[in-house]
Amino acid sequence: MGTKNTLLDLNDHLFMQLERLNDDELSQEELNQEISRAKAMTGLASQVVGVANAILAATKLNANDETEGRVPRQLIGDQKKLTE
Repeated sequence: MGTKNTLLDLNDHLFMQLERLNDDELSQEELNQEISRAKAMTGLASQVVGVANAILAATKLNANDETEGRVPRQLIGDQKKLTE
């Protein structure tokens, strides 16, 4: 079973939101709702990207011989899971 949500999925969702915001047929009320939704999505997307960056940094640090695997498990989890 593959990963359900990926950064590529996030990218797709953000572009779909952009398309909804660009819909000329939206009423002012619908546009306001989409703007509100877009703000929520960008806030969440920023958090997802931040977590992904932290995981990437921890993975790089763990790969460095000088750390001798001292990266907290909460950051990188089971190495096997990272490659699946």
